[in-house]
Amino acid sequence: MGIKARFGRAVRARRIAAGMSQEELALRLDADQAYVSRIEAGRMNVTLETVAAIAAALGVPPRTLF
Repeated sequence: MGIKARFGRAVRARRIAAGMSQEELALRLDADQAYVSRIEAGRMNVTLETVAAIAAALGVPPRTLF
């Protein structure tokens, strides 16, 4: 499994553990639900800034997403 897929699975697991929908995470990221879906599916190359924003929105350290 590649890093994008591992990252996507970790984001999904943390989002679900937080009781958050894709739409809610998207709102916190100022993005749309489809963007979050693509990240979780491992189809997006994300920047370090995006990793940090996702971690902050989920309330977890960035390292827990890898």
